[in-house]
Parts: sequence; structure tokens; C-alpha cells
Amino acid sequence: MSLLTNIEKPWSLWHQRLHKDLKRKKNLLPAGSSLLISVSGGQDSMALLQLILDLQRLYKWKIHVWHGDHGWHKKSKLIADELEQWCKNKNIPFSLTSTEKNKICTEKDAREWRYENLIKEAKKLSKKNPDKPFKYVLTGHTGTDRAETFLINLARGSYLAGLSSLREKRILQDEINLIRPMLGFSRKETIQICNEMNLPIWIDPSNLNLIFTRNKIREKVLPVLEKLHNGSTMRIAKLAETLSSLQSDQYHLTKLAIQSISIDEGISRESMKNLPKTVRAIIFHQWFKDNDLTPPSSAQLNELSHKIEQHKPPGSIDLSKGWKVKWDKKVITLIKPSTEQ
Repeated sequence: MSLLTNIEKPWSLWHQRLHKDLKRKKNLLPAGSSLLISVSGGQDSMALLQLILDLQRLYKWKIHVWHGDHGWHKKSKLIADELEQWCKNKNIPFSLTSTEKNKICTEKDAREWRYENLIKEAKKLSKKNPDKPFKYVLTGHTGTDRAETFLINLARGSYLAGLSSLREKRILQDEINLIRPMLGFSRKETIQICNEMNLPIWIDPSNLNLIFTRNKIREKVLPVLEKLHNGSTMRIAKLAETLSSLQSDQYHLTKLAIQSISIDEGISRESMKNLPKTVRAIIFHQWFKDNDLTPPSSAQLNELSHKIEQHKPPGSIDLSKGWKVKWDKKVITLIKPSTEQ
């Protein structure tokens, strides 16, 4: 993409896209915030880092880079050292956390390890900078990652929550927010950004290992879909974004519904039994969560929804940790383990 001439360089249409998105979503990365950027050295995180660095003059962010070395291959330490040196040459504060291959065996383990250490790093930096705490952790996830996650969860049989994963913003812990500013970009575009800006890219060999599910989706499934329907990856990503909005809307509407049917120590059975069965299941799911209970399985929710219907007798169902949900003609209540005789 060609550089624009009416704005101080470096400025390209890539910068313009991200800047426009951030202006539209003012609370995503507020001006003056401290940002902890997770950088693997791959094309996505390097594109993110450079765009954020270039927009820093407009937003006055405080920037710190974190790199996690999983130790999954022989060159991992070399990548960490070279990335650290690149950041030092550009006067970018840098932190490194390393682990060993035998301690992280799966994609899930690696993801949990990264977020755990990003939270620790954000808290450590916040203690050193109490006036500008690091409340924002950035990752380079793209629309391609979102499409891959959608397909993985679709194949697993996930419900709405799984299909709408990889949200643009979510809370990691306390006031620390995970932000994914690059979801509007594809991997095809991040490699273009890196090439045009002469950015180094450190390729992780494990990203090509087809033993990992995500790599199989990326290398085998998405290329087929793109051949069949060009642009399908970002359309799938857009669908995941739409489902995320729908889930958010559903959450707020469900909270209002629970508020409107709450009576005594529970919720009105009369109001619930007049609702469609699927709506009852959604309300029950949120009601349990509001009471710090792990929601039952879909089968249990459907069973409960069925048993409170018109002309059904009073009853109860056992939940986790000794809890029970109990209903009579008028009210549905949650019974704590110690109160049920």
C-alpha cells in the first residue's frame, strides 16, 4: 500500500486502517495508556508492534514488549536473543520469560502459560509504574486466527460461546484487559505489512508441525476454502465477530429477564414456564452463573427446562458441589448444601 503524503511519515493505509478503528472504539486502547505487547517474532505480532510504535506519537502510549520462549525447538533461544537485540536497538523496553519443552506439551498448555506470565509481567510493571499501570495486554491475533478458532470449535460441536471466541477485548484478571487490535487484518495482510516496512520475521518451526490442530486448519483446510470461495477466511472471521455481538446482546437481555422475574429467594416458575424451552435454558444458565455455580450440562438444562413446564409436579435436581435447584408451584430456588434437610 502506498504511503500517504498529507500526514507525517511513517504513515500508510495500514496505519490509517488501525487508526480509524481505534478512533471509532475509543475505549479499546485509550490515549496515554501503558501497553504490554506480546511479541513472538512472527509476522502477526511484528506487524502489530510496528503499527503501534508508529501510532505512539498520536496516542502517547507507554510501550513494553514481552516475549515467551516455550523451548519447543532448538532455535527458540536464538529467536528470543535476536528479538531482544532488535528491541534494544530501537529503545523498546523488553522482557523475556522462558520455560522448557517438557513443561508445556500442548497448544492449550502453551496458551495458558503465556497468559499466566503476561498477567505476572503486567502486574510487575504496574508496581514500577503506579501512575501508569499496565492495564492493556496486546496480542497479534488476526482475522485468520479467528476463522481458524471458529472452524476448530465448530468441528468440536461448540455452542455460541465457542463460535464467538477470540474477542477483540476481554478481561484477563482484575483490571488487566486482553486486547486484539489486529482482528480486522488477515495473515496475508500482516506479511505484506512486514515486507513493506522491512520488518524482521522469526519463523517458529512448530507453526508448521501438523501434529497441532490449528496448523492443520491453517495449512490444509483454509487454503481449500479460499480456492473454493476467495476471501472466505475473513468472511468466517466476520461471522465470528457477529456471533460475539449476538452473545453479548443475549447476555444483557438475559440479565434483564432474570431481574424482571426474580421473586423472594428465586425466580418465578409461572413466568418461566410461559417461555420457550430454549429461552428457559438460557436463563437458567445465566442464573446459575450469577450465583457462582458452574452451569449444568446442556442435557441437565434441558431436563430442568422440561420439568418446570405447565402441569409438571414440584421437584428438584442435584447440581455440583451439593447444591440443588428446587421448584414448587410458584418459585424456583437454589438450595445451598448445608440448608437442605
